[in-house]
Amino acid sequence: MSDLEKSWIYPEEHGLYVEPGDFYLDPVKSVARAVITHGHADHARPGNEEVWATPQTIEIMEIRYGKAAVETKHAMPFEQSWSIGPVNISLMPAGHVLGSAQVVLEYEGQRVVYTGDYKRKSDPTCEAFIPVRCDVLITEATFGLPIFRNPDPNQEVQKLIQSMEQQPERSHVIGVYALGKCQRLIAMLREAGYTKPIYLHGSLRALCDYYRGQGIDLGDLQPATISEKELLKGALVLGPPSAIREKWARRLSDPVVGYASGWMSVRQRAKQRNAELPLVISDHADWPDLLRTIDETKCSEVWVTHGQEDALVHVCRQRGLRAKPLALVGFEEEAE
Repeated sequence: MSDLEKSWIYPEEHGLYVEPGDFYLDPVKSVARAVITHGHADHARPGNEEVWATPQTIEIMEIRYGKAAVETKHAMPFEQSWSIGPVNISLMPAGHVLGSAQVVLEYEGQRVVYTGDYKRKSDPTCEAFIPVRCDVLITEATFGLPIFRNPDPNQEVQKLIQSMEQQPERSHVIGVYALGKCQRLIAMLREAGYTKPIYLHGSLRALCDYYRGQGIDLGDLQPATISEKELLKGALVLGPPSAIREKWARRLSDPVVGYASGWMSVRQRAKQRNAELPLVISDHADWPDLLRTIDETKCSEVWVTHGQEDALVHVCRQRGLRAKPLALVGFEEEAE
């Protein structure tokens, strides 16, 4: 499979196409058949006719898109194999968000693993990433530069707790992505012993309720409504990054504003967002974990789907691996 143009998997207008099975992986436009890795909007778009994904990913798509999510759905548990045409397929945990999966593809004696988005750091809200041996690894590289070496996320949670203890008169308002980051931060806070109510922007509620329904303990969650302004003094408030930058957060008196994202390791990004409390909590693999994953899969070839492609391709070639950038479009780095 060293020649991308002659392989049975290749990028085209609608996304990464698996020709023998006539289906797409995380298509960026609506298609007849799609295998979806997880529920983030840049990977799970509405309008596909037939979708294969984990049960959680399909349910998350239905929460977000309603009837437009998918016409025909196939809920596939982890490690259960099936076929689309001559291609054998199974899903393995990706550790990114609840229900996130890698796609394992086998055809004519070759095994290809498409990671989707993934991480290797601990997360109490989803199944941990499992490396799968393969011939070709198709990996993301959102943080595919050597400068990205993320701290222990539990240390970042302690940083937040200490700030709240040191400034009890100020609200702490943290920007979190609605799917995955929000629930992960809450769950880690609970594991660290933080038992007080956590106040949520309304757009975060539905997915938190879904995570609870999946058996994930998020503790006492309350709405962060205008009528409860006094209750929010000294409280922890979570909202989507867009709301943190708008009037919704500014109505609080002297808030400590922060964001939970892998991008908070970049000082300029933290400064642009006026983040007083940047929390480096990433839902993507950092540079050491990208290299670790490549090593553990024992692959002979690496394709990089999106993110910082060139650096990872260069290092793979230095290590004697065949490597190619796919330059796929439509995946949002800010979905972190």
